[in-house]
Amino acid sequence: MRADVAVAGNGVLGLSLAVELKRRAPGLRVVLVGPASRPGGATAAAGAMLNCFAEVTDTTHRHPASRAKFAMARTALDAWPDWLAALGDGAGKGPSLASPGTFVVLGAQATATAVRNFDAVQEALKEHAEPHQEVQAADIPGLRPVPHERPLRALYLEREGAVDARAVLQSLETCGRRLGVTVTDGSTTHLLTAGGRCTGMRLDDGTEIAAGAVVVAAGTASGPLLDQLLPGRTPPMLHGTGCAVRTLRHTRPGFDRVIRTPTRSGACGMHLVPLGGGVEYLGATNVVSFAPPPGPRLGVTQFLLRFATDQFDTRLGMSAVQGWHYAGRPVPLDRFPLLGPTGIDGLYAATGTYRDGFHSSPVIARHLADTILDPGPLPELLAPFAPVRDPIETMTVEESIDLFVSDEVETAAEYGMRLPYFLDTEPIAARARSQAHEALERLDRPIALPPEILAAAHAAPPTHLRHLNTYLRTSPPTAGSVPSP
Repeated sequence: MRADVAVAGNGVLGLSLAVELKRRAPGLRVVLVGPASRPGGATAAAGAMLNCFAEVTDTTHRHPASRAKFAMARTALDAWPDWLAALGDGAGKGPSLASPGTFVVLGAQATATAVRNFDAVQEALKEHAEPHQEVQAADIPGLRPVPHERPLRALYLEREGAVDARAVLQSLETCGRRLGVTVTDGSTTHLLTAGGRCTGMRLDDGTEIAAGAVVVAAGTASGPLLDQLLPGRTPPMLHGTGCAVRTLRHTRPGFDRVIRTPTRSGACGMHLVPLGGGVEYLGATNVVSFAPPPGPRLGVTQFLLRFATDQFDTRLGMSAVQGWHYAGRPVPLDRFPLLGPTGIDGLYAATGTYRDGFHSSPVIARHLADTILDPGPLPELLAPFAPVRDPIETMTVEESIDLFVSDEVETAAEYGMRLPYFLDTEPIAARARSQAHEALERLDRPIALPPEILAAAHAAPPTHLRHLNTYLRTSPPTAGSVPSP
């Protein structure tokens, strides 16, 4: 089989890029490869919140790469209405916003991090003149938490919301086939090379696809593929595994808008997405690890269900479970995406988007298509996220340790830790600080890592630790890194 562009991965990024390429260049031969069942695929399991400002934290503005990621999300927020309209079948049928509008609520027992991030959301909304309202918890339709979790503050973001990820995937695939994309059921196992350039891919059934350009957009499977040609040169890819549940209302009415809590370290906040007809999506857990776990963890799943019921609506306890969603998000070591050319002719990456891939997919597809169709300087929006790079450090090593410690203490409190008045949290903090230092001692050089990545490094199996250290040796600190004090 021959193609002008072969895309490894049939999630939202791979499909969006294939559709964008065929719209822009109808004569282009585009082949998209991915298993039809999408086992473990993040897109098929996603809550698909179109949240930009709701994802802001108190660190968003502190580093150029964080600001660039926010700029990408703002551009995507503007792009989604036209993107959805263009996925229609010409007769006005296509996916639409399953839930326009998002409530961000700050519960009475919110952690210090959640409070800071809520304030940061509000400041960003005002700074960028984004339409929003401050609302009273009593005015949020459907909100009925336990009394001690009733929100003290709430915001309504008018332009944010959610779509049904499954419906968008189906529309993207239908649109792609209509435009002439060749969709192949299978998995890419090898990248092919000749003369120093990438020339195609080999599938699990032995089929080879010769291509002028190859795009790796295979989610958590992207890391091993890129390592075939770029060993130790791209940030190691971790698995951000998450579990969510789809339920059917027993006691109606339910929510008619997305409702969520602020982002905190390692988690996107509790959220509920109404999908219509009494069906609601409750999500999501997040456990980051170097090796994929065999399944969702019972404890964090219990946490998800209890907190959704306590913080949003006690009547959720009577809802009927319709299905579970479990998948792995692709998480680079520094949590920033891998987008654009890799330095090997013919090889591109569109992966590592962690929790931002669905929301940012129209913009990533557009700019990556620009690069493939007209090679040249990397578009400004993608430049910070070059796949071959030194790790992006947004803080000092000591700051990363302090953040890990505070995150562990807050997590313990959220999980129900209660101490008598004459004790403080120092024993928890001391244990966490010790774990952070143990994790850093496993590395060939100190590096500032986000809390969930530092925890994963502490538990990393030896094989993955060797791979991480190979990358750290290959990518020494640069002038752009934040030095350790």
